[in-house]
Amino acid sequence: IRRSIDRATGLSERSQALPSLRKEALLHGKLPFIFLRDSLRQCPDEFPSETTSELTFMASDPVFRDRLRMDISSTDQSLGNGEWKAATVLAGSLIEALLLWAIKRKPQEDIDKAVASLKSERKFSGKGDPEWWHLPEYINVAMQLRLIGEDTYQQCRLAQEFRNLIHPGRANRLKEECNRGTAFSAVAAVERVILELSRDTT
Repeated sequence: IRRSIDRATGLSERSQALPSLRKEALLHGKLPFIFLRDSLRQCPDEFPSETTSELTFMASDPVFRDRLRMDISSTDQSLGNGEWKAATVLAGSLIEALLLWAIKRKPQEDIDKAVASLKSERKFSGKGDPEWWHLPEYINVAMQLRLIGEDTYQQCRLAQEFRNLIHPGRANRLKEECNRGTAFSAVAAVERVILELSRDTT
């Protein structure tokens, strides 16, 4: 057993006579391969690509920001691999998450006014806490609060329709499916939302 450990740590029989060398082969009291294993356990299973948007406007919420950055990276990867349905659906989820974050930063009074106005126009069917809303409510309220402009609003509405193609029944009824066009359109909506939110927080 001792010889196996010596071979694993790179110590020769000659170095066994030198306690100082044997001590230096240990890192924080651990054999090198044990130290390496424990260090790797602390690394995340996934990490966003270097080209992923930094989302600097979300600096006050680093955990949520990093989670979204990972989703953005996965969306970009799906787009690059021609995985159109995955890219379309992930992009729709990102729009929902980004708008939820932005809406919750607004004063409750402003949110209530926006919701009341939309209800009077029959453009809101959500209830209670924004975390229980769905994508159409987030898009409409974000527009009412002027978090996004008209062009971004229209792009998000398209992404919403495309994201719903994940439901087989809807896809069959409409005779449509997620494709290159739906994927790029949905991802474009994500980029527009990120751009507008970054402007709103500067």
